[in-house]
Amino acid sequence: AYERTCRYLCRKTNSVVVCVGYRLAPEHPYPAQFEDCLTAAIHFLRTAQDHGVDPSRVVICGDSSGGTLTAAVAQALVNRRDLPKLRAQILIYPFLQCVDLNLPSYQQNERVPILLKERTLILGLKYVNLDLGIMQQLFKGCHVSEERRQKYQKWVSPDYIPHEFKTRGYKPSPTYLPSKEVCEVAEPMFDPVFSPLLTEDSVIAQLPETFILTCEFDVLRDDGLLYKKRLEDHGIKVTWCHLQEGFHGTVFLALFGKVLRFHSG
Repeated sequence: AYERTCRYLCRKTNSVVVCVGYRLAPEHPYPAQFEDCLTAAIHFLRTAQDHGVDPSRVVICGDSSGGTLTAAVAQALVNRRDLPKLRAQILIYPFLQCVDLNLPSYQQNERVPILLKERTLILGLKYVNLDLGIMQQLFKGCHVSEERRQKYQKWVSPDYIPHEFKTRGYKPSPTYLPSKEVCEVAEPMFDPVFSPLLTEDSVIAQLPETFILTCEFDVLRDDGLLYKKRLEDHGIKVTWCHLQEGFHGTVFLALFGKVLRFHSG
């Protein structure tokens, strides 16, 4: 599906582009996908010169769940002293957190194709092999223990979303008590491999220069905005591109130009 996109990037940037065909869930359970991407990144960093690539100029990139994997791989590499440092990471409308599924972008775009709010959570739960029966509790935030809520509120909060992104409508969500049972079941969703926004400050502070693309009509818009803030708070250089008319999947669909034409693409 992404070969056309990768060939386009290769052509337009005069770069070597390596596309990782990682194993897919649910046949291959999480975190096989992350492990495959990390293995491929390590191998390429070690052998870059064999492909005519300067090892100091390697950038990793992904969109949607690929953006999640990109962020997780970049984090996993920060303490590797045996490898060249990544030059940069490119995150295209990534999924980055499961703490608050009622951020302004989730409220405003819950019924916007192609990534509806409910579908986002269905895919996430299938990815980590959890029962879809806990969906409503997750939307209410019952999966976040009081201890976690205290820890994560400094990173994940609608208070950190600029006002202009709330003008299309935002209503603070009521607070529900956590459910011990749901908290235990949802434990894998707080792993930074699944939710890279939840990694520690010591990791964030070592990340490479970053490009983040967000789209206005996307439930994941605010994940990108929150990650941008965290990176900048730690002095990481961030280039941010926001597509005012964009929606989730814009970059992928844009390359089918003759079939689908839309302004943001």
